[in-house]
Amino acid sequence: MTDKPQPCVLLLFGATGDLTRRKLMPALYQLHVRGLLPPHFAVLGAGRQPLGNEQFRTLMREACEAFCPTPPDDAQWRSFAGCLYYEAGHFTDQTLFQRLNMSLREIDHRHHTRGNRLFYLATLPSSYPLLVKQLRDAEMVNHNPGHPFTRLMVEKPFGRDLASAIALNDEIAGVFREDQVYRIDHYLGKETVQNILVLRFGNAIFEPLWNRVHIDHVQITAAESIGIEGRGNYYEETGVLSDMVQNHLLQVLSLVAMEPPLSFEADAIRDKKTEVFRALRRFYDADDVIARTARGQYGRSADGQLVGYREEPLVDPQSPVPTFVALKAFIDNWRWQGVPFYIRTGKRLAQTTTEVAIHFRQIPFCLFGQEQVCSRIAPNTLILRIQPREAIGLSFGVKAPGSETSVDNALMQFTYGKHFDGELPLAYERLLTDAMRGYAALFARRDSVEEAWRFITPILETWATRPPTDFPDYAAGSDGPPCATELLARDGRVWRPLES
Repeated sequence: MTDKPQPCVLLLFGATGDLTRRKLMPALYQLHVRGLLPPHFAVLGAGRQPLGNEQFRTLMREACEAFCPTPPDDAQWRSFAGCLYYEAGHFTDQTLFQRLNMSLREIDHRHHTRGNRLFYLATLPSSYPLLVKQLRDAEMVNHNPGHPFTRLMVEKPFGRDLASAIALNDEIAGVFREDQVYRIDHYLGKETVQNILVLRFGNAIFEPLWNRVHIDHVQITAAESIGIEGRGNYYEETGVLSDMVQNHLLQVLSLVAMEPPLSFEADAIRDKKTEVFRALRRFYDADDVIARTARGQYGRSADGQLVGYREEPLVDPQSPVPTFVALKAFIDNWRWQGVPFYIRTGKRLAQTTTEVAIHFRQIPFCLFGQEQVCSRIAPNTLILRIQPREAIGLSFGVKAPGSETSVDNALMQFTYGKHFDGELPLAYERLLTDAMRGYAALFARRDSVEEAWRFITPILETWATRPPTDFPDYAAGSDGPPCATELLARDGRVWRPLES
């Protein structure tokens, strides 16, 4: 691993797709504007649309105008567009890969990229095995460690369950070494998610309290006010549990719960994250799954303006697919024994917010004597706001002004936007940069992916055999289904209110 991105060609499969337009090309352009791309760099797009280089550049400019924080500047765009190229063809056609090979050699000569290759699979997951095989058959993969390097970037989902994840990993392992594979979870590129490790291990005041003795429970929330946005086919196949929990939210949980790594090297961090996944308490049987999970599906909003999930395009009118899930997880190790980690995520909720809330234990004894005073002393809560308006807050009790002893609750808050002038980098900016410089800490390793599926798959299997009888069970624009409230109420706890 080097500190600076290395010269390379990014070979982008699915170059005209939604992910490229919305995320990847805006991130690459932003890196160019910030001066963070390597001086010798180029993008070779591959897709089915019959485009030439200039047409591809025009399409990508339109994408950046739509999805960059600020529209592209003409001079900046001209210097960036000069490194964009395109080859049209179908991924089943071996001649496409012969043409890609020729284009790569020409780009190497023109841009001095030294033969370094970064393959990005921004396609449907069903295409991954075919693309990996085609790259192998076209002899485009350098298997030798060192230079020139060959790296593979793969988008989630990494399988549909444990068996399919193992099969996909086996396909990839037949062509690429594990240290060449960069499995992307864009949540790990978000500044506040990365800051979890800095907050924990860069501040002496937090780590001594980060355990079962001082923490009562942890809540991890990813709420979205939007629906499925026309992705009916995808959502019918995937559902909320595989779409959000198996990857994004379990990755966040691992950063919150992991032991201190020996260093900030990639595998030192990933080793500790994998330990968390291995320590997740497995479900004993189907009854345990039902007791520790809650699922829901949104119906029409109270005012009738928002349609229900079953009314969305390409969705089965009798679909049993959940759009909301809440679950209770335990980590069976010395640090966390007995501390519940509550996870919830869903579509068409009242607000869009992603956060981690560390709820500390209640004070052991109230000194103030008055019941009405003591009842207002809420436990301290450390809130890590991941999006929107990234922030870190700490709630604590204070004396309210006046001659009587009256207690109020205050919030001390650090906001990224106020402290650091300017816009935060896009998540894909960090991930693309790290892949170019060979730093894999923010990417999922094979063992952690499979351990996460080992925890999630029993839920999928139980839900398949015990279909819901009350869907839809929450209105679009609400806080979610009653069963999620009951999940915490059985433990004498409540969810934090959803805040925009």
